[in-house]
Amino acid sequence: MEFEAVVLDDVIKRLRRAQGQIGGVIRMIEEGRDCADVVTQLAAASRALDRAGFRLVASGLRDCIAHPDRSADAPTEEELERLFLSLA
Repeated sequence: MEFEAVVLDDVIKRLRRAQGQIGGVIRMIEEGRDCADVVTQLAAASRALDRAGFRLVASGLRDCIAHPDRSADAPTEEELERLFLSLA
């Protein structure tokens, strides 16, 4: 399955944000920052990763619904459901 450029751009933006947040978490730990602040940043990074994954799965679902016969290698409904649930 191929994704639209706008979807990939959005996912990459989200992943870069998460990458920056994870780098910030590492610095916070190295600096001995407050546990609550570290956990807050970890949660933000986790949400950014989840949203990137959900964006990909949602795009795949939309594509499969709109064009069910377009690709022989398109994931099945069960595979898409499994992918979606793996992010939950």
